[in-house]
Amino acid sequence: MKIQGKMFMWLSVFVLVMAVVYGFWSKEPAGTTALFLAFGLCIMIGFYLGFTAKRVDVGAQDNKEADVADDAGEVGFFSPHSWQPLSLAIGGALAFLSIAIGWWLMYFSLPIILIGVWGWVFEYYRGENQTQ
Repeated sequence: MKIQGKMFMWLSVFVLVMAVVYGFWSKEPAGTTALFLAFGLCIMIGFYLGFTAKRVDVGAQDNKEADVADDAGEVGFFSPHSWQPLSLAIGGALAFLSIAIGWWLMYFSLPIILIGVWGWVFEYYRGENQTQ
């Protein structure tokens, strides 16, 4: 994880330089803003990966003498299925549709979004997926 943090930090330096050059050269505010926001995202991801790398065990990717087989094994836990993203997608679609049709549609989309978020957060606390 340490190498990924360094990669994002170097990428953020590159994006910052390109944002400054693009801003002076083009005088276009939308692209310049997007590049500065990309710089901020790269900094956040790089800082998170570097911060996390100090607190977890050294992975095989950080060892220059490691083989591919050294990183084999369980990667993590992934949900096998979930209906909650569908609920959030429908609620989000209705919320964005309310911008075009009318703000009254937001009254119908907000409960759907809240039900989807509630269900996603507490997905493993009830039903067949309940853990100990």
